[in-house]
Amino acid sequence: MRAVARTTIILVLIVVAIVAGALAYYYSTPPATELKIGLVYDIGGRGDLSFNDMAYLGGNRAAKDFGLKLVEVQSRSESDYLPNLRSLAKSGEYVVIVAVGFLMADAISQVADEYPNQLFAIIDAVVDKPNVLSVVFKEHEGSALVGALAAMVAHHYNYSAVGVVLGMEIPVLYKFEAGYYWGIRYGEKIYAEKTGLNISPLRILWTYTGRFDDPAGGKTATQAQLAQGAGLVYNVAGATGLGIFEAVEEYCVSRGRTQGPPFGIGVDADQDWIKPGFIIASMMKRVDVGVYTAVKRALDYRDGKIQKYGAILELGLAEGGVGVSSVEDLDVFLSIAEQAGKRVNKTEIVAKVQAMRESIPSWIWEEVAKLANELKTNKNIEVQGVKFSDIESAIPLDATEIQQIRQALGA
Repeated sequence: MRAVARTTIILVLIVVAIVAGALAYYYSTPPATELKIGLVYDIGGRGDLSFNDMAYLGGNRAAKDFGLKLVEVQSRSESDYLPNLRSLAKSGEYVVIVAVGFLMADAISQVADEYPNQLFAIIDAVVDKPNVLSVVFKEHEGSALVGALAAMVAHHYNYSAVGVVLGMEIPVLYKFEAGYYWGIRYGEKIYAEKTGLNISPLRILWTYTGRFDDPAGGKTATQAQLAQGAGLVYNVAGATGLGIFEAVEEYCVSRGRTQGPPFGIGVDADQDWIKPGFIIASMMKRVDVGVYTAVKRALDYRDGKIQKYGAILELGLAEGGVGVSSVEDLDVFLSIAEQAGKRVNKTEIVAKVQAMRESIPSWIWEEVAKLANELKTNKNIEVQGVKFSDIESAIPLDATEIQQIRQALGA
């Protein structure tokens, strides 16, 4: 009996030890790693109130909708691209890592080979790898719309020129240029038809500043264009373009005006709120849609819902990827300002934007909307011997091709 008792005690002790060990292991082992979204920003970074902040908006929404953690990494220089991407990829914790900007194409191509099981996405570039989603936009479509708007408004106020201030001279910005110039000449044609007036062609002024993070440079370039008679100046320069809006506002205020003309034209986000009354509209490039779609596609691939991840995702007018801002957009895009720590008076901003838009003949806005619908299905509209399809078929544009378009359209 004693032997049986001792055996029983020993067995109980063994069971207790096993249970205690299991419990200790369970409580000492960290929970499963939380899945993440990685956003690697280019040099311009957050706070530009356009391209990079739009990427954040899409990533943040995806993180909330899909129960993921958003991790942001800022690149201080081009030498940061590879280490930033590698530091995220090696952890194995990311559903997808998104490189926000054309300049990271080479780095993404290299890191995608180094980490073939990691899914990546890149905005504004094409990287042909099975684990990379290339998100590109039809910026030429949206730019054609604001070009047409700029031309009609410039003629309405008897200006002799319109302008555009750009960042770095790279192929994606050539798409903005080409569409904008084509739209300007289209808008002039419509203005002449609607008013019956004989008009002189607008001079088209363009300036590359070489940077996306230089508001002072953007302001100087804009002041020069205003001095040459520009009635509207298009921002294609990220944070550098904030200087465009400052220059326009200062020009108007110095002449006792509480709203334009002249006007700035925003880009990427709905930037109309930044200087309400002085920014006529924005060419919205929905980088947020691109980032959100990349996350969803990565999750679908991970869950076996799709068989292929790597592809080119092209977003234009038909896909809701580009367009002209409306008053209704302000509520959505003011959230960017609030997330950037800006204090905004939504009621006052909306009232100023609404008043400014109502000062423009309604038929001008209607013609821009008509062009938007037409370009969704018909790319053979021709102005000055250049069909819109000619521009589209030449993409990606190189330096020689954009120069030919400038000459053909008189820029």
